[in-house]
Amino acid sequence: QVQMVESGGGLVQPGASLSLSCVFSGRTFSDLAAGWFRQAPGKEREFVACISWSSANTFYAEFAKGRFTISRDNAKNTVFLHMDNLDSEDTAVYYCAAGKIYGAAWYRQSPPAISEYDYWGQGTQVTVSS
Repeated sequence: QVQMVESGGGLVQPGASLSLSCVFSGRTFSDLAAGWFRQAPGKEREFVACISWSSANTFYAEFAKGRFTISRDNAKNTVFLHMDNLDSEDTAVYYCAAGKIYGAAWYRQSPPAISEYDYWGQGTQVTVSS
C-alpha cells in the first residue's frame, strides 16, 4: 500500500534547471529519511542526495554538491530535488526513496547505502540535450 510517485522530469537543454517532486503515501512519512538516486543507460544506479526526517542533515554526491538541492515538506508528504546547470551527463532516470535511517548514520563520512532504503518510486526520466 506504500507508494512513492516522482514527477517533474522532461527534456531540457544544457545549462537549464529542473525541479523534481516525489509524493509518499500509505504510511507515516515524517519519521523517514528520504533520498534521490539516478540510473543512466549502461550504468548502475547511483546515489544523488538524501535528507533526514527533520531536514537537519543531508548528504550529496560529489557531482551534486553545490548544484543540486534536496528538501522536504512533511506536511505534504513530499521530497524535492532542485537541479541547476544541467549537463548531458545528468541524463538518467531519477528515483526517489525512503527508509528508517537514524542516529549515527548522519555523522559518518559516507551517506547511507542503497540497501538502507525500504521504499522506492518508479522513476522519472530526465534528458539533457541540445
